[in-house]
Amino acid sequence: MSKAENIIVGISIGDLNGIGGEIILNTFEDERVFDFCTPVVFASIKVMNFLTSHFNSEITLNSCNHLNQIKEGQLNVYNVWKEPFEINFGKEDLKSGEYAIKSLEAATAALKNEGIDVLLTAPISKKTIQSDTFKFPGHTDYLAQQLGGNSLMFMITDTLRVGLLTDHVAVKDVSKAITPKLIQDKIDTVYESLKRDFGIERPKIAVLGINPHTGDSGVIGTEDDDTLRPTLQKIKESGKLVFGPYAADSFFGSNNYKNFDAIIASYHDQGLIPFKTLSFGRGVNYTAGLTRVRTSPDHGTAFEIAGKGEADNNSFKEALFAGIHIFKQRKEYEELTANPLKKRSKKG
Repeated sequence: MSKAENIIVGISIGDLNGIGGEIILNTFEDERVFDFCTPVVFASIKVMNFLTSHFNSEITLNSCNHLNQIKEGQLNVYNVWKEPFEINFGKEDLKSGEYAIKSLEAATAALKNEGIDVLLTAPISKKTIQSDTFKFPGHTDYLAQQLGGNSLMFMITDTLRVGLLTDHVAVKDVSKAITPKLIQDKIDTVYESLKRDFGIERPKIAVLGINPHTGDSGVIGTEDDDTLRPTLQKIKESGKLVFGPYAADSFFGSNNYKNFDAIIASYHDQGLIPFKTLSFGRGVNYTAGLTRVRTSPDHGTAFEIAGKGEADNNSFKEALFAGIHIFKQRKEYEELTANPLKKRSKKG
């Protein structure tokens, strides 16, 4: 397989004291994965050698200091730092967070410079990454600044896609944050992502209400009637297949979500609780709307089981293949958009 066909996936190591290293090794111990991508872990060979020894992994590592030194069929390790670091599994400390950010920054730079095709981020601790130079609540906000575009947290599986109007916003601030412009921007991002990243020509999108029972005609709250409903009507009149607002409490239990290509929740837990319940550890956190492709597993650092050999790598593996699929889909979409006749002949 040529390098052009074999997509280069850059992997940020995440919090070194968490389960990131373990799920990376578990995923690439299956040699068939190398048929689909060439992985590059942004960390240090010393750290990766310690991890392979600790988890009794026989995986082949290729240490490199430049991206032109990577090899297909091996787990490449790009040396972001050379000094030793002592891993203390399960311990949440600022030093570990500092190295997680070093890895993320190096991988992001490679993504921006097209040294890698896809970014796959292992879990970080939102607490330990904070510093004078890094003041972001997580990956998404940092990548939005670095890569440009209208970023949106998009949780995906093969059969379910859930986006958010507001993500890491305190519940007391949600209603103030949801404005007509925000609603328009987020729906536009989801709509374009469904077309560009998932190949859906006429996406159908459902939007969940802000208040219980979408406000019950103003009895519980007026935000749905005053802001959400009229904005959705305006968007629908522009030609987009957007429906709602729907009462969130019964939407998933009634299986209504199966009638749509994506669902947009008003706030974090309204969307992520049903998503994680239905996805059974197969979910992927995809940052839609960016100029580059970034995916992540839908879980955290799991400090409580770190180093014990108990971590489940299914979500990480799903995130890997989702990133590869989206990268290919984007490329095809851009080719078809540039050459509409090719699309017509493809259908014919």
